Amino acid sequence: MPGVVLAHEVDWEGFRAAARALALGGIPPDSVVWSVRAIDDLFGSEAPPVSGEGAFRLPRALVSLAETVIQASDPQRFALLYGLVWRAFQGDRHLLEQITDPLVDRANRLAQAVRRDTHKMRAFVRFRVVNDGGEARHIAWFEPSHFIVEANASFFVRRFAGMTWSILTPYRSAHWDGAELAFTPGASRGDVPDDDRLAEYWRVYFSAIFNPARLKIGAMTSEMPRKYWKNLPEAAAIPELIAKAASRTEAMEQQTALSAPRPVLRRARAPAALPNSDLARARAEAVQCRRCPLWGPATQTVFGEGPADAAIMLVGEQPGDHEDLAGRAFVGPAGQLLDRALKEAGLDRAALYVTNAVKHFKFAPRGKRRIHVRPETGEIEACRFWLEIERAHVAPAVTIMLGATAGQAVLGRTVAVQKDRGVPLPLASGWGVLTVHPAFLLRLPDQEARAREYELFLRDLTAARTLAEAATRPISPS
Repeated sequence: MPGVVLAHEVDWEGFRAAARALALGGIPPDSVVWSVRAIDDLFGSEAPPVSGEGAFRLPRALVSLAETVIQASDPQRFALLYGLVWRAFQGDRHLLEQITDPLVDRANRLAQAVRRDTHKMRAFVRFRVVNDGGEARHIAWFEPSHFIVEANASFFVRRFAGMTWSILTPYRSAHWDGAELAFTPGASRGDVPDDDRLAEYWRVYFSAIFNPARLKIGAMTSEMPRKYWKNLPEAAAIPELIAKAASRTEAMEQQTALSAPRPVLRRARAPAALPNSDLARARAEAVQCRRCPLWGPATQTVFGEGPADAAIMLVGEQPGDHEDLAGRAFVGPAGQLLDRALKEAGLDRAALYVTNAVKHFKFAPRGKRRIHVRPETGEIEACRFWLEIERAHVAPAVTIMLGATAGQAVLGRTVAVQKDRGVPLPLASGWGVLTVHPAFLLRLPDQEARAREYELFLRDLTAARTLAEAATRPISPS
């Protein structure tokens, strides 16, 4: 009976070569024994047991399904997949449409389990900071149910491109040094430090977004299964939050958010990185900025404003029509909505430093109106010069990025707001929280969608406030 020994658990290239050779050699599925090499070698591969002349093509949907199913932890997945390949090779090109077929149903169930595990990994990986030769390195421990590390590594490279990190799992570990992705054998939970400040930030973030009035324990444990709790720093807060949910809900009903006393956040730590004169000089010099063509049609440069010791910096996209005329950020309709949300989130705008990624209004004339046009990457990069000066001077504990342009300017990469929003993102100095731009809320077509997104916007602002409060006071033990 022919045997195929694959190089590792997700040896897609080895499986594909072996399946092609077996099918061309006329060897049916029940005549093949599949196994994985015991040596933990990412690159070696056994030659197929037989060689067949020629080639054949599989339906694209079958190839896509197989690439997912091969990540499943089921030891019979290779035999299952070759069974499907064999049937397609024999002429059953539409076999995936037979959803009640036992092999097809089993493959679809495995693919669904892999996709679910992939979602959990992307949601529940939590990095901790360690000292690596004098430099900060972020390390995370995760225990997936399937062999999903290699397929998911590129997601974490895109999301955390600006930091060096390692994700350790019992099966395989992934490492990113800022330029190259590498894989090593699996690790143990003891290889990750138990505690650091980042773990505390996750705890306070989760506490900030927890809404006791909407507590549904079944739904919560479905989305955040208990098997992940031991590796989630914020999970330590869950029992207390559940226990106090009823009393907190009653307190919320008795007191509106606007009536509660609000702290004025100031950065109670190191002094500003640059003297005040540098920021004042930058503001004066920005009036004559010619770093991109946007200065020509615009009325004026709209520089940032706010206290130099602000714990939170708000970064928007660019001035709008009202801001261009007034010379101040966020004074138009979007600014009015922002002011309302800040108050409800417990933030005093006068205590924040408010600016934009781009300092000139980019627009297209439409009769007497000037219609907003989104800045291009080159314009964002040109204006980062001024944003970097502002961020270096203010050195905020938390930077709130309002929209994709702000996120791109601060993080130096393209962002997907709905994917990355709300969670603490480590920056070179302090933390970043990405959320939507208030103008997005104004553009929503119906009241229900506007109310739903406004609540999420408040959640993000509240989480940023909680992070800033944690960063500007001593961290107490969990």
